[in-house]
Amino acid sequence: MNTLSINNLSLTYKNGFQAIKDLSLEIGNGMFGLLGPNGAGKSSLMKTIVGLQKPSSGNIIFNGVDISKDPNFIKQNLGFLPQDFGVYPKVSAYDLLNHIAVLKGIKEHSERKNQILNLLEKVNLLDFRNKEVHTFSGGMKQRFGVAQALLGNPKIIIVDEPTAGLDPEERNRFNSLLNDISKDVIVILSTHLVEDVRNLCSEMAIMHKGQLLRKGKPNELIAELQNRIWSKPIRKDEWESCQSNYQIISQQLIERELYITTFSEKQPEDFTPVSPLLEHVYFHTLSQKP
Repeated sequence: MNTLSINNLSLTYKNGFQAIKDLSLEIGNGMFGLLGPNGAGKSSLMKTIVGLQKPSSGNIIFNGVDISKDPNFIKQNLGFLPQDFGVYPKVSAYDLLNHIAVLKGIKEHSERKNQILNLLEKVNLLDFRNKEVHTFSGGMKQRFGVAQALLGNPKIIIVDEPTAGLDPEERNRFNSLLNDISKDVIVILSTHLVEDVRNLCSEMAIMHKGQLLRKGKPNELIAELQNRIWSKPIRKDEWESCQSNYQIISQQLIERELYITTFSEKQPEDFTPVSPLLEHVYFHTLSQKP
């Protein structure tokens, strides 16, 4: 069982900007979703976890080792899949993985070959091992990215906005692959797409401006909003008065009608009850931000 403990972590850059503010999390094997809008501090947290920058205070303990004192330990056990995985032109999938494996310190030729072929089969790219990666579709490139992230048998994998730009079929295939590999390792999914967290993650956290706003199991967070989410259609000229009178957490255009969703302990007049979703948890949490 792998464990990642983030304890009272803060990070302030040289220009005085505080990117992370006294954040604490406990993460174990499986998929962990890190949700937040752009600028929430997700990227700063990921960079700190992988040892690319040292925190201003607090610490990160990975499998019993303090990363701030020994950042190489997590790097030796890390797989990383960025949002845009850069690839070399006119290089086959096998040759590129072989090159990355050498960079990761897998020196034995037969070991590299076995790992590469097994991973290409795992991500359903074995038949394309001699095809140049720059010719791959978006979904194939993302699956190739998973293969390179898994080289060296990492114990923690960081995945940054993985399904951006994928069509629904490739997105489902990719999510199934992530779910499969998360059984024996920590997979941290950093995203602003609530749907990916809802479909994949057993644990999640919501960040905003460097602070941790909520954490827990998605289903439990959803259950907390039962009988507290309401909706109704409004005219455009009613928008300002509704903003003043209700705690609006989202708005949506449905069949040319503007619907507002509100949080309330009691049913507001003319509103109908709505079964809560993880989207409502997310929007309600952000509406309560400090």
